[in-house]
Amino acid sequence: MSALNRVPSLMVRAGTASALTLAAVSGSVVVPGVASEAGAASHATKALQIAASKKGSPYKWGATGPRRFDCSGLTLYSFNKAGKKLPRTAAQQYNKTRHISAKNRKAGDLVFFHSGRSVYHVGIYAGKGKIWHAPKTGDVVRLQKIWTGNVWYGRVK
Repeated sequence: MSALNRVPSLMVRAGTASALTLAAVSGSVVVPGVASEAGAASHATKALQIAASKKGSPYKWGATGPRRFDCSGLTLYSFNKAGKKLPRTAAQQYNKTRHISAKNRKAGDLVFFHSGRSVYHVGIYAGKGKIWHAPKTGDVVRLQKIWTGNVWYGRVK
């Protein structure tokens, strides 16, 4: 059954205003108790939303939230809250993900910045060439365009 054919039944279950509001805001209809064709929101999608909700939180080396973060602390915190465990450092996180190509990346995948074979930074892919990340001392969690081609992508299993 297509999503369009299901919209009237969703409106009956959720109420016309709430279903239309959800569709207008998010581009899709998500109603508690009603499974979509794609299933519930993925851990990656939840982690991405959690990271975005931390916009403006100060960077602090070694911090894992909930108010301050370093880069891998933000990804660890976000995925943990979404129900997936990750190791502490960016390099350890890279080793725990399923490595994927840039053409197969999706919002919610991890983006690992590297120099040679050494991973030095991580963020969560937001789509359109941008990541949510905790950049550096003196900065805050923010959405930023990927600034280099020296990146690898990983999908949390």
